[in-house]
Amino acid sequence: MAVQTQELRLSTDGDGDVVDLTSELEAFVAGSGAPAGLLSAFVRGSTAAITTMEFEPGGVHDLRALLDRLIPAEGDYEHNRLNHDSNSHAHQRASIIGPAESIPIIGGTLALGTWQQVVLVDFDDRPRQRTVIVSLVG
Repeated sequence: MAVQTQELRLSTDGDGDVVDLTSELEAFVAGSGAPAGLLSAFVRGSTAAITTMEFEPGGVHDLRALLDRLIPAEGDYEHNRLNHDSNSHAHQRASIIGPAESIPIIGGTLALGTWQQVVLVDFDDRPRQRTVIVSLVG
């Protein structure tokens, strides 16, 4: 069983920026030649997350609005007090969604649903350079 790994580097705007990774992941799978296996996408850092969703303006808006209601940017956060920081909300949002997704590979393609894309969400309160580690076991 072979393991292939690649790093994707991208710039984000922060503040809930949602970046579609699907085409890069599909290209990686196609280039691997693996007919079956499992692809993992993991973002480094504690203020960003990876998930799947229908990546369209309404879905992106609704995700942002939901997280604003659940974990508002302005809040009474111990992290911000202790560290003289302003991004505790970003850490909390990222911890709820999580840093990684695993997607099966079937027939040489990602086994995603018709309206399902893999996205990175950057919750930090400033633009960032992000690294996504992509690993394929197959």
